[in-house]
Amino acid sequence: MNPDFSADAITLGVGVDLVEVARIRNSRENHGEHFLEKVFTFEEREYCLAMSDPDPHFAARFAAKEAVSKAFGTGIGAEIGWLSVSVSRQDSGAPVVKLDEKAAAQLKVIGGEQVLLSLSHLKDMAVAFAVITR
Repeated sequence: MNPDFSADAITLGVGVDLVEVARIRNSRENHGEHFLEKVFTFEEREYCLAMSDPDPHFAARFAAKEAVSKAFGTGIGAEIGWLSVSVSRQDSGAPVVKLDEKAAAQLKVIGGEQVLLSLSHLKDMAVAFAVITR
């Protein structure tokens, strides 16, 4: 069992997103750094660009941002922006969600305590599943 998850936790929101890796690859090719800087934090860009094929990793993080925003019930927009959600990794490799100040405040407003995240990707597709708990 995930050590961050309590059996007594109450689920406040869930979100899932599926992204075609080709969509991210095309955005990188057509918009370059502008796209990357608009959507991904410095740490996310640094991590993904260190991979031999960064696009599946970018796609997983793109899906994570969408899934987390859906778990909040807002989607990407005024309340939760692209850079509001950042994905890093624990030493074990498990993904960790980091929220900016505005998103963290929104988490408190809805009574949430943590955002759990699962990611997976293949050569062509990436998926993310997010759960907000209290």
